This record gives sequence, structure tokens and C-alpha cells, in this order.
Amino acid sequence: QVQLVESGGGLVQAGGSLRLSCVASGRTFSNYAMGWFRQAPGKEREFVAAISWSRGNTYYADSVKGRFTISRDNAKNTVYLQMNSLKPEDTAVYYCAANANPAAPMSQTFVAHWGQGTQVTVSS
Repeated sequence: QVQLVESGGGLVQAGGSLRLSCVASGRTFSNYAMGWFRQAPGKEREFVAAISWSRGNTYYADSVKGRFTISRDNAKNTVYLQMNSLKPEDTAVYYCAANANPAAPMSQTFVAHWGQGTQVTVSS
């Protein structure tokens, strides 16, 4: 049974930092791109960042470039999202995702597995 378990969300003031973690289990993800998406209240879920599990290539939404960093620890089957200089508009539920098409890491179409989500709230 495939599981993606997120942790690390919380409440932080604008300008602060959080690190999200996603522990993946239940299968080999070497041919996947692992990513983070987020959904704010009243908005559609959107792409945030992704990393190819095998090569470590990274991809970011324009809105988070220079502030967020995605990384992975293959030995721990864990993907991280370091979020710095947080803004109130970053407030959302953040979801870890396993994308079965590494050639389209930003697309939700090919996401095969989702985590349960973790809330990030940034106060002004």
C-alpha cells in the first residue's frame, strides 16, 4: 500500500520559515517525480515544486522561486520543502504528490498518489 505522509506544517509569521517533510512508502519511486502542490481556500490546487527522484532535477512555480527549496533523501525515502520568506499568500494546505510522468513534473494529470495534506498558515 502506497503512502505519502506529510508533516511540518503550522502557523508562522510573515518572513518566517517552515520545512515540510513527506515520507514515501509502499513502492519504489525511482521512476517518479515527487512534488508539492497547494490549495488555498476558494482556489484550485496549484503546483509548487517538484524533484525527479533519480536525477534530482528540480522545478518551481514562479511564485516560490528563490524562496522555496525542494530536496530529497533517497536513503530515508523522504522529500522536503524548505520554505523561507513566507508570505500570507503562501497560506494553504500543502500536498505531497508522486508523479508517474517525470517528463511532466508540474502536471496534476499524472499524479498517481497524494498525501493527506498539511496546513500552512502565514500571518501578516
